[in-house]
Amino acid sequence: MTSAHIDTFARDHLPPLDQWPDLVFDAPELRFPAQLNCAAELLDRRVADGDGARLCVQAPDGPRWTYADLNEQANRIAAVLVHDMGLVPGNRVLLDAPNNPMLTACWFGVLKAGGIAVTAMPLLRVKELTQIVDKARITHALCDSALAERLETVIAACPTLTQVRYFHGAADDGLEALMARHDGRFDTVDTAADDVCLIAFTSGTTGVPKATVHFHRDVMAICHCFPHHILRPEPDDVFIGSPPLAFTFGLGGLLLFPMTVGASSVLLEHAGPPQLLDAIEKFGATVLFTAPTSYRILAKHDLRGTTLRKCVSAGEPLPPSTRTRWREATGLELIDGIGATEMLHIFISADEAHARPGATGRAVPGYEARVVDEAGNTLGPGEIGLLAVRGPTGCRYLADERQTVYVRDGWNYTGDAYSIDADGYFHYQARSDDMIVSSGYNIAAPEVEDALAGHFAVADCAVVGVPDEDRGQIVKAYVVLRPEVEDRDGMVEELQDFVKQTVAPYKYPRAIVFVDALPRTPTGKLQRFRLRETVVPQSDSAATA
Repeated sequence: MTSAHIDTFARDHLPPLDQWPDLVFDAPELRFPAQLNCAAELLDRRVADGDGARLCVQAPDGPRWTYADLNEQANRIAAVLVHDMGLVPGNRVLLDAPNNPMLTACWFGVLKAGGIAVTAMPLLRVKELTQIVDKARITHALCDSALAERLETVIAACPTLTQVRYFHGAADDGLEALMARHDGRFDTVDTAADDVCLIAFTSGTTGVPKATVHFHRDVMAICHCFPHHILRPEPDDVFIGSPPLAFTFGLGGLLLFPMTVGASSVLLEHAGPPQLLDAIEKFGATVLFTAPTSYRILAKHDLRGTTLRKCVSAGEPLPPSTRTRWREATGLELIDGIGATEMLHIFISADEAHARPGATGRAVPGYEARVVDEAGNTLGPGEIGLLAVRGPTGCRYLADERQTVYVRDGWNYTGDAYSIDADGYFHYQARSDDMIVSSGYNIAAPEVEDALAGHFAVADCAVVGVPDEDRGQIVKAYVVLRPEVEDRDGMVEELQDFVKQTVAPYKYPRAIVFVDALPRTPTGKLQRFRLRETVVPQSDSAATA
């Protein structure tokens, strides 16, 4: 393979080869050529094969682009990146925007130019965004003007980030103004199949973000696995959903997978259940991607008359009761699945005909999965152990010693505890680390603790996840207040608001308990398991939903 990257930072900071997972390319469709650019495969080839006039992406208050339209916009953006912003292949480009058609054009523009896309969630705060820019040594950014104020603060703190353009604005030096100076033609860079094309960030249990690195061939691999064998979309499908494109769940479900068959996608900047409900009806959506939390709320409505025909649930465990409620409300069986940012997308699932209540499913063709003990020995049916998986994609952290924790003996250890039944169906049990999964969002307990500790009234604190019927889990904080804090009235709300201003709002503790002390070992190590059992002396407590 001949790498097109001139800036080799990403490749230089991959883990050593002996720390990579075993990669499996057994199926013929997973044997990729040495030179591959996924933008050329998903967009250029679609247009060249005669599908340019087919609808590709649309938004309630935005443009309605065909494949040819998206290709032209991406080409113009690629030209701006190269000729106006000085991008060379291998540079990292921050994409900072809510889900909208322009974000998709930017994503493809970066890949066409040989760059590496790093997409951020709009909910992230300055501190979190700064960590991402620093970790990936990001040099360029394309940002929605609605988020300009936040990014300007990040720019001031990040010396590597020198080339920034804003879109959805009227500035003379804005992205659209620069795009208008180019003719819409651009020769997509001939990257190697194993050139890095995206870096996706996921929170670790330490609160320090982990950067997962994925190649052009990885993007095409996930397009040949879950959608082909489980989802089976059709060209006339209209995809819709709630996950941000910054989440690989959203990237696949709302952009990559529809494009594999020439289908279209509706992109919503705000995708709560009310907005989803309205947009499903307005656009005649047929394929829905969202988390169990949304399905529970949507199932309160009678949806048997909708155009939906396929509904995918992931991001958190799917309770059997939610599956039942959805089937009663729609007549449709949910397609459940588990994926990971490290794996890029779903690797265990079952289609509607083979779904079983309480089971996630079986290994998606192309992947292998097993349940093992701490020593890596395969466990038998019904035994609870660690989930290990391998396939055409796998974990490669960017310059992170946690690589050897996630990958062991060639297998990816996802951090989930599972059991497997006699028929090969995997049953979720719990997270095996301190990650809290709430409404589909991964929340690192230490990160919330760090935010709480910044408040003057907090002497000590600890955070755990506790079960919640609506959200799967909620963040619960145990707080030791400083002795001088006498008036606790209103302190719960004050601490919650403080956390919301420090980290992304969805990470705030929905329940706060005031305690006299936290359970610790003689060496001072926090005993979180005791907090989960709530066996701590409580001096006062309060909670809000």
